[in-house]
Amino acid sequence: MTFTDLCNKIFVESIRDYHITDNVDTPIANPYEVKTIEYYLYLKNWIDTVQWHFEDIIRDPNIDPVAALTLKRRIDKSNQDRTDLVELIDSYFLDKYKDVKILSNATINTESPAWAVDRLSILALKIYHMRQEVERADTTPEHHAQCETKLNILLEQQKDLSTAINQLIEDIEAGRKYMKVYKQMKMYNDPSLNPVLYGKK
Repeated sequence: MTFTDLCNKIFVESIRDYHITDNVDTPIANPYEVKTIEYYLYLKNWIDTVQWHFEDIIRDPNIDPVAALTLKRRIDKSNQDRTDLVELIDSYFLDKYKDVKILSNATINTESPAWAVDRLSILALKIYHMRQEVERADTTPEHHAQCETKLNILLEQQKDLSTAINQLIEDIEAGRKYMKVYKQMKMYNDPSLNPVLYGKK
């Protein structure tokens, strides 16, 4: 099993588990051992799945403004959790390959493995929800055809991205590529960097 086979399997599992209740307040029941890569992948996708549904809810044109503000705060927290977890997964890769001898002509990739995995997790969600649209019985033939076309494109994207991630990991293992992890350094969450929070006049 390749690394992305593992990712995609766990993402499907997480999405399925979430939709048993389909409720953003459902407590996570991560079935994997704490601090394993499987645990982090399941948690990563669970966060993404909950946030997917946050984003649906907040777009309700009739949402109460007070409820919308509360939800916006939850989305902000979810975004920070997502970023922190991506950095944690990258730390896993850094530790795993810390003893690899980097070749003199090694190159760096445009994104780290974990940020590519982040995209793979979101793709799993797009595929799940687009498949739901394809399977709806209350839509027009045009809607069905459009969604089926989109689903096929998403499935192709998933295949290509999975291949690219596996190739990146193989290159890191062989020393042909090296990785760095740059903290996101988000400024709007930091009371010392956001002028609204530190009271700039």
